[in-house]
Amino acid sequence: MTGLSPASRSPLAQPSSRMAVTSPWASSPHPARRRPTCTLASGTAASSVVWVANRGTPLTNGTSSAPTLTLTNASNLVLSDSDGRRVVWMTNVGAASSSSSTEAVLLNTGNLIIRSPNGTTLWQSFDHPTDTFLPGMKMQIRYRTRAGERLVSWKDAGDPSPGGFSYGCDPATSIQMFLWDGSRPVYRSTPWTGFRVKSEDEYLLTNTSAIIINLAFVNNDEESYTMFTVSDGAWHTRFVLTYSGKLQFQSWNSSSSTWVVFGQWPPHECNRYGYCGPNGYCDETVLPIPTCKCFDGFKPMSTEEWDNGEFWKGCQRKEALRCSDGFMPLSGMKPPDRFVIVGNTSLRECAAACGRNCSCMAYAYANLSSSIENRDLTRCLVWVGELVDTGRLGASTASDTLYLRLAGLDAATGKRTRSNAMKVVLPVLGGAALILMCISIAWLKFKGKDRNQEKHKKLPSDGSSDLDFPFIRFEEIALATHNFSETCMIGHGGFGKVYKGTVGGQEIAVKRLSRDSQQGTNEFRNEMIQENICWIGGHG
Repeated sequence: MTGLSPASRSPLAQPSSRMAVTSPWASSPHPARRRPTCTLASGTAASSVVWVANRGTPLTNGTSSAPTLTLTNASNLVLSDSDGRRVVWMTNVGAASSSSSTEAVLLNTGNLIIRSPNGTTLWQSFDHPTDTFLPGMKMQIRYRTRAGERLVSWKDAGDPSPGGFSYGCDPATSIQMFLWDGSRPVYRSTPWTGFRVKSEDEYLLTNTSAIIINLAFVNNDEESYTMFTVSDGAWHTRFVLTYSGKLQFQSWNSSSSTWVVFGQWPPHECNRYGYCGPNGYCDETVLPIPTCKCFDGFKPMSTEEWDNGEFWKGCQRKEALRCSDGFMPLSGMKPPDRFVIVGNTSLRECAAACGRNCSCMAYAYANLSSSIENRDLTRCLVWVGELVDTGRLGASTASDTLYLRLAGLDAATGKRTRSNAMKVVLPVLGGAALILMCISIAWLKFKGKDRNQEKHKKLPSDGSSDLDFPFIRFEEIALATHNFSETCMIGHGGFGKVYKGTVGGQEIAVKRLSRDSQQGTNEFRNEMIQENICWIGGHG
């Protein structure tokens, strides 16, 4: 490391020179399209600028003298032109920190600090990042002001002035990270789940040992922040926000003298913020290209657009929710955005809090463990309304179990019940079937009655018909035969006597069976037909 004492002036020479030659990091002016700036660069390559002091106010390039960097007696670093008349950048250390023994030091970590005699850091470049996130840096949110630091991209490849993309902590919740294009979110990380070491962040480089990335999230009374460190002996490693809007994880490979990109966000179009629309999710387990899907119990808002790869309208429920509907656990998920945090709860209490609210669509729970403070934290996330920017990660330490409220899911058993639509359709179909059956029976009876009446009008002469004939009341027969008078008798046989009479103006013959006769209706009819006595008009 190299130090700078108060009132001393360090000229910043040509871009090829370095302020701290014994450090893996160095300071120099940067000739960015005639907009020189004071930069910190890795000792690896000319393109490895990691921090820019005056990116918004470049030095003029009209003099032959080099600009200077001065540590004042007030413990401030001041960057000015060669004669000191024009100050283009300075730190803002309070007057109470003034000391003749204060020094500015460029550490091996790439952190430029102002340090008091007792070792207290009064100012550090790590608190004012540009486009690069180095090991040991904090990406923080201060609770009092709800403000935090962000990475801000360069304007283009040769201009380090602030560009349009930024990356930092979510000011609303502080437990997730965002990449913005202006004010529009482009990508969102998963909410913090408490993991310390991600196995997928173990990278093997040619002729080097593995790089293990340790991620940490710290939450205290004043701030929350995330940071990362790397294993001992690892090569230079950084996260950089490119001017094209990509967040990249890079490591320097000395064998090839190049930065190797091991990760890039967003990795696919499907991972862009809200790409799959409300109530849709990006399934990253689908290879080789992740795709959008609807949750179980949902369908695309527009099937035609969905089939054409236009997902922005998202998905809608197939049937409306009821307050009694239960929750389906979906493992390996990236939880949606726009959640409400409920702290100091158990999983059971988190589920109950969401279950009591009929507008609660989903919840997720995690027991967080801070790798820095060694404290146990819990977080319950609940969602009311549409689920936006959800993903399926599969088996990952960054994933959550999302409990989704599903129509027709029994809260007690967790099993699907008959849908509301079926509960309406089945009774309607049953009623309609009953009505049709009654109509059919009535129609058959009506047709049968008509057929009987038609056949009773005339019996075929060949005797082939087996149809019934009409019934005549006994009183009518008795009246026609004068109460079966002997004067009306025209004959008798083994089964009974035969009488004549008149019914309805028609002359009839009546056979009255004796009490001990075994002759039935069919035998009587056959007897009449075979003997060709008369047409059968009825029986009584």
